[in-house]
Amino acid sequence: MIKKSLYLKFVGTFIGVVIVSICLSYVLTPYSLDQEKIFKEELSKISIGLAEVIQMAGPEDIPELMKEFDDVEFDVIITNGREVFYQREEKSSIHIKQDEIKEILTHTLNDPVVLMDENQSSARIVGVPIHVSGENYALVTRIDYEDEFEDMQQGIFISLLLVLLVGSLLIVLASTYLVNPIRNLTLAARKIAKGDFSVRVEKKNRKNQDEVGELIDSFNHMTAELEKLDTMRADFVSNVSHEIQSPLTSIKGFTKAIMDDVIPKENQKEYLNIIYQEIERMSRLSDNLLRIASLDSEHHPYNPTSYRLDEQLRKSVLTTEPLWHKKNITINLDLEPVEVYADKDLMEQVWLNLITNAIKYSEDGGIIDIGIRITASRIRVQVTDYGIGIPEAAIGNLFSRFYKVDRARNRSDEGNGLGLSIVKKILTIHKFSIDVKSEEGVGSTFTVKIPTNQ
Repeated sequence: MIKKSLYLKFVGTFIGVVIVSICLSYVLTPYSLDQEKIFKEELSKISIGLAEVIQMAGPEDIPELMKEFDDVEFDVIITNGREVFYQREEKSSIHIKQDEIKEILTHTLNDPVVLMDENQSSARIVGVPIHVSGENYALVTRIDYEDEFEDMQQGIFISLLLVLLVGSLLIVLASTYLVNPIRNLTLAARKIAKGDFSVRVEKKNRKNQDEVGELIDSFNHMTAELEKLDTMRADFVSNVSHEIQSPLTSIKGFTKAIMDDVIPKENQKEYLNIIYQEIERMSRLSDNLLRIASLDSEHHPYNPTSYRLDEQLRKSVLTTEPLWHKKNITINLDLEPVEVYADKDLMEQVWLNLITNAIKYSEDGGIIDIGIRITASRIRVQVTDYGIGIPEAAIGNLFSRFYKVDRARNRSDEGNGLGLSIVKKILTIHKFSIDVKSEEGVGSTFTVKIPTNQ
């Protein structure tokens, strides 16, 4: 099976169209040209010019004058209808009636009479009045223009053939220019199919912003996004493996020690408690992974309703009471009454994650401020802790999945770096936004911005 490339299709289509156009042009040319009018004008000019020459030369020079036209195929007769003053051929091919000669004599030199030859459709008889030896005669010329018209058709055909040759050459060059970028795209797509997402297609002309240029830009953008996704996938697998491997190693080691009676009976409860905490850690990781997968899918439930935001925040603080009570943390609430239109369950997850993080990174006996501020354009919910803070270099990656600030990781092993990414995803679904301001050793403020015209 022969593979047809776009290049061959493009060139073949163009050449086919040109050939059909040439054939139609050649066939239709006789019909498109008013050949009768064209040749009538030309024949009239020839007859008038010949008459002027004869009148200037005089009657005795007519035979010699006609010899100059031996290579021209036309017949001439000079007559007044009664007698023939001059006849070029011994047997004239001009068949003209008496009344037609009389009509010619009534015309002027610049108003010739053009008649069709009854014996040959391509021949014309042209008559003009002339003065010879002081008398009026009719100069009658018979000219067959069939050969001339064939010459004209042949010239048109040669011109069209040149158009075909030159056009085909140009289209071959133009096709190479147009098809090469598409070939490059095809090769790049094959590399992507093999897993190489670093490939890019270079535009030869940076100013080229036609459809092909836009296609190349879109392709490069797509490969860049695929490369990011591939990197994220690899990081995701690596992080999940790390998060799972760590508790599994602890569980396996402590379980083996208990089974082998390496750990004394009186200490086994303590190690069983560690095993339980590691299992809890894996359970939280599993729950967060399932929640992120659900949020990423298009089928995650989203049921927005109107409800009191200040009441939801109070409930979230009460839900986390065991955590902040254990660290003797004081939580200050400054909540203006306000209603929002959002998915209540999803937004509750946002507040629980933010409050839990604030508690986790606050010192024992610290303070957490939670407030609602309302402006004309938005509602601002702020959760502020006065704990260890976040390094400035880490703030940009804070909402990335599995990202952990080193100092936070040393403080606690409970987190898995998914809490804030879940917060960001939920807020993105609602088209809300979140900002972070933090200073190491001073604390952090997370601000959720909710438009009032939602």
